[in-house]
Amino acid sequence: MTAPKARVSLNLPQSLKAAAEDFAMREGVSLNQFIALALAEKVGAARAADFFTERGQGADAARAVAWLEGRPG
Repeated sequence: MTAPKARVSLNLPQSLKAAAEDFAMREGVSLNQFIALALAEKVGAARAADFFTERGQGADAARAVAWLEGRPG
């Protein structure tokens, strides 16, 4: 079962569209697939950054470094 799709109208500078078309062609995918993948990567990276920012709240940096260096905390 595939996820429902949404149609988006996107205005890009011609130079950015041309660059995206070039990357898509080199990757062997459509421009639509390339843009969807690029957007998914950006959203995933932002969500990961948010996750680690929240996870790190109140963390003890010295204890974390000691753990990474293999010393008991």
